[in-house]
Amino acid sequence: MNREGGSVSIVVAALVAMILVLGLGAADLAKALVAVSRAQSAADAAALAAAQELALPSGREPADAASEYAARNGAELIECRCKAGTLEATVQVRVPVGYLSTLGGDRSVDARARAVVDPGA
Repeated sequence: MNREGGSVSIVVAALVAMILVLGLGAADLAKALVAVSRAQSAADAAALAAAQELALPSGREPADAASEYAARNGAELIECRCKAGTLEATVQVRVPVGYLSTLGGDRSVDARARAVVDPGA
């Protein structure tokens, strides 16, 4: 009788487990990278909306415009530095990544953007 007959199944089980963990890690990485891209897009849109409101006031607060555009892009406005009378808006937004199977727990991604209106253009 061969005593090493069961060692192949242990190696195969270890390889399957390793491939599963690598696959889950790759899926988590892809999910996080998509969230980073969404967060930056939302931050850019929010900063541009706030800067437009500063340059061409329509009667609403620049932070409200930034918050609306952040929400339209699936983000939450965390901070808006956009004082009336200036032509610069800096925003920070947060996008939820969701549950990551390799790290556990819900995660989120923050992004910042700055928009400056050039009055000479």
